[in-house]
Amino acid sequence: MNIIGRLTRDAEVRHLQNEKQVVNFSIATNDNYRNKQGERIEQTAYFDCAYWISPNVADFLKKGTLVELSGRAYTSAWLGKDGEPHAVLNFHTSQIKVHSSSKLTENKYPKSNKTAKKEISNSKSNDSDKDDDLPF
Repeated sequence: MNIIGRLTRDAEVRHLQNEKQVVNFSIATNDNYRNKQGERIEQTAYFDCAYWISPNVADFLKKGTLVELSGRAYTSAWLGKDGEPHAVLNFHTSQIKVHSSSKLTENKYPKSNKTAKKEISNSKSNDSDKDDDLPF
């Protein structure tokens, strides 16, 4: 199964007793549809994810990152100490594709794209191009 969503928090690496490591993170997926009355309904589902293959991936999994995950989904349900029922969607992740990250982009290109394009354009232009009203 594949799901696409944004991380709701930074990934954490947990060290287990048997020297194994697991990367835990959470993503939100959005779905929308129209009901019988034609109204648009938007739903967000949250998945608690676990990735067991390599802890190094945690460096790239920051809050807001858009990821595509392959793996299997399952649910966990329990009664809390207060006697109320609780449930959570889990995702056992076998493959991660990072589609975009505001943090990675921000670190690589600290200025906005328009500003960066303008600086590149100005550094390569000659004096006659400086009178242009182009935004880049």
